[in-house]
Amino acid sequence: MTSDFTAALGRLDTAEGTVDIYRLDHLVERGIIDDLGRLPHTVKILLENLMRRAGTRDVADGDIAALAAWPGPAGNIAFMPARVLMQDFTGVPAVVDLAAMRSATARAGGDPAQINPRIPTDLIIDHSVQVDLFRSADAYEANIEREYGRNGERYAFLRWAQQAFSGLRVVPPGAGICHQVNLEHLGTVVSVTDGVAHPDTVVGTDSHTTMINGLGILGWGVGGIEAEAAMLGQPMFLPQPLVLGVRLTGALPAGTTATDLVLTLTQMLRTHGVVGRFVEFFGGGLSSLSVADRATLSNMCPEYGATAAYFPVDHQTLAFLRFTNRADDVVERYTKAQGLFRTDGDPDPEFSETLDLDLGSIEPSLAGPSRPQDRVSLSGVWESFTQRYGDRRADQGDEQLRDGSVVIAAITSCTNTSNPSVMVAAGLLAKHAVEAGIDVQPWVKTSLAPGSRVVTDYLDRAGLTPYLDKLGFALVGYGCTTCIGNSGPLPDEVAAAVEARGLNVAAVLSGNRNFEGRIHPQVRASYLASPPLVVAYALAGRLDIDLSTEPLGHGPNGPVMLADIWPTATQVAEKIATSIDREQFQEEYARVWEGDDHWHSLPTPTGDVYEWDPASTYVQEPPYFDDLDVQIAGVDIEGARILVKVGDSITTDHISPAGSIKPDSPAGRYLQDHGVAPTDFNSYGARRGNHQVMVRGTFANIRLQNELAPGTEGSFTTHLPGGEVMSVFDGAERYRADGVPLGVLAGKEYGSGSSRDWAAKGPDLLGVKWVLAESFERIHRSNLVGMGVLPLEFKQGESAASHGLTGREVFTVRGMAGGISPGQDAAVDVVREDGSAISFGVTVRVDAAAEVEYFEAGGILRLVLRQMLAAR
Repeated sequence: MTSDFTAALGRLDTAEGTVDIYRLDHLVERGIIDDLGRLPHTVKILLENLMRRAGTRDVADGDIAALAAWPGPAGNIAFMPARVLMQDFTGVPAVVDLAAMRSATARAGGDPAQINPRIPTDLIIDHSVQVDLFRSADAYEANIEREYGRNGERYAFLRWAQQAFSGLRVVPPGAGICHQVNLEHLGTVVSVTDGVAHPDTVVGTDSHTTMINGLGILGWGVGGIEAEAAMLGQPMFLPQPLVLGVRLTGALPAGTTATDLVLTLTQMLRTHGVVGRFVEFFGGGLSSLSVADRATLSNMCPEYGATAAYFPVDHQTLAFLRFTNRADDVVERYTKAQGLFRTDGDPDPEFSETLDLDLGSIEPSLAGPSRPQDRVSLSGVWESFTQRYGDRRADQGDEQLRDGSVVIAAITSCTNTSNPSVMVAAGLLAKHAVEAGIDVQPWVKTSLAPGSRVVTDYLDRAGLTPYLDKLGFALVGYGCTTCIGNSGPLPDEVAAAVEARGLNVAAVLSGNRNFEGRIHPQVRASYLASPPLVVAYALAGRLDIDLSTEPLGHGPNGPVMLADIWPTATQVAEKIATSIDREQFQEEYARVWEGDDHWHSLPTPTGDVYEWDPASTYVQEPPYFDDLDVQIAGVDIEGARILVKVGDSITTDHISPAGSIKPDSPAGRYLQDHGVAPTDFNSYGARRGNHQVMVRGTFANIRLQNELAPGTEGSFTTHLPGGEVMSVFDGAERYRADGVPLGVLAGKEYGSGSSRDWAAKGPDLLGVKWVLAESFERIHRSNLVGMGVLPLEFKQGESAASHGLTGREVFTVRGMAGGISPGQDAAVDVVREDGSAISFGVTVRVDAAAEVEYFEAGGILRLVLRQMLAAR
């Protein structure tokens, strides 16, 4: 297919030589658009992506012209990212799927080596380290040794993948968190491929991939299913981009941090509603925010619900590239030539809508006790706790460990450990606390888990490590740890007291998520906070304190207030200036791919096709490609029962938990039946390469409340029509034996949180054919389609409650016979237990023509494999 946009190809001279570029101003020259500057940077990047691929099967000239007329109706937006980023929890199942595709190809007589990533793909192992040992100089070595002991089989599989797949690189354990490695090393802002310069873009199998937006790189999280398709050369078809502009003015006040800002932003945008939208920041306030500050704001994009949260390239971007030992000349020349460089005084772009945020209005904040958008000031923390859990202190006597006690204080997560200003502030606060003679409370489990080795380099050089160590914030690992629930066991005496007395205890962490049950199964309340506030709450050891007016503790010279030990901006800046340089980034990232002795001692299987071990409890060949001829097209769903009925804000962690496996759960029983002792269960996240574990762990979150099994918490349902309460897995198996298809009823924001594909794969393997919700989060809806599970949405203002649905009815979904079309209506017929019947309309949330093709093929991976085999 030919294209008129081949004339857009131009040349650009850089310090590294001459490169080709697809000139965006060609759109002006041809009269397609009169002013390139009116477009949001996000739209311009998408335009370049289409122009560079004009004339291919997926991009017609009319698609480019339609997008250039933004905000007018878009045509086909077939976006192809420059690269894919994965972490091990989501990356292992993705690579397992690729390995299974190779096995299926070999069985079909094809060449398995044709199954290969077609765009660069990096997998960083960061999700498996757990805080077993803490408050010890030996904690790092002990924890990484245990990590290898638990996960050696998974890691050996990844070593096979590294040699088997071209275009796949693996960062071994102990190097950092994928998003921080991406920010500090992998991201280029502008890439050169086959002599053509273009914006660096990325999709990742982790929802916080948006962190890279802070560096001026457009990227977002997708499910593993979408990422696999992208790796195999399939574009992502985007809907009309709605871009909300956030105008930032002013500067952060003294005593506040980027963490306080992002918690305020999350509250503001979640209240406003930005699901499915791109957010782009503009205004004079941008110049006061470093790239590290911006990355914090972009990191929590999933928490406020947007697709991406983009900061345009400017002088701060170039400074950060130089600071982290990366080239900036091509970036500067390219972005200025393409109208992608922001300067103060630029005319404001046009946006779908605009919100304003005055940085000067930000105050010290936390968010909790169980949602990132529930921001509270320091004075409001205890009230937010008691509103949720009540105040039982009067009944708990003089016990030091009681409701509201902080039992976990964790400096964790790339959200904040990527920002030197808050990490140095935490170290200085620790120093001042030690000098004031106060210490952390003995019941608090403390930990430090940075997202990059550079962090400990500069804390060491700043002389702050000894003070953090003194307060118990010793290095426990370079990985996600507590933020994703790998907080490890509480000390025995603390765990026993919490269990025996039914205490509602708390965690304070510098992470990005705090859903109930996520951080630790014994910890109900979790608060997100900046690293220095994490240290402060470890000193206090309790939530029933107003840190703005009450002393943290008492030293030899009397009470010590938070204000007494809080570092000034000048102190922080001086430490940063004398403790961090580009040589640290050069040294640490020169060895990021190497791995340690543990890594090199692992067995390394070879060959193009993986040799599946039937005895493995970590890696098993999944069944998705057993029947490549399956087709869903033209089939209504009749006689369905509801497996799970839930309310609002059900996260992917509710659907497919990442944490610990209970011995008496279906997954626990499976592992024990296969010779695994409960002490060696590891976690659901680590077992994602084994579908037998994961299907049994679907809807197994210990805090899940299935309305079909009232009075229970966890993986329970009621099998109908008999009424027997049993595990979700056992109920699904009984329905399967009876030939009964299954559905899920849900409220608003179904599938929020992590991008985990197992929240779609698990229901699919349980026999769930459709999910009917009031609204879906973007990634999860896409994952459902990608697995051939039908997402249905109630009409505006309607819900399960408005139709009087209890979940005990029998359902038929009509309107699919003969095939479906994007966004069409379907009818749901319901027969109640008393024999009465109702019918109502719903919207089919298969949103694009390409998604129809994926769905009707039984999933995108089946479709891609069939196409590859047909092309032999």
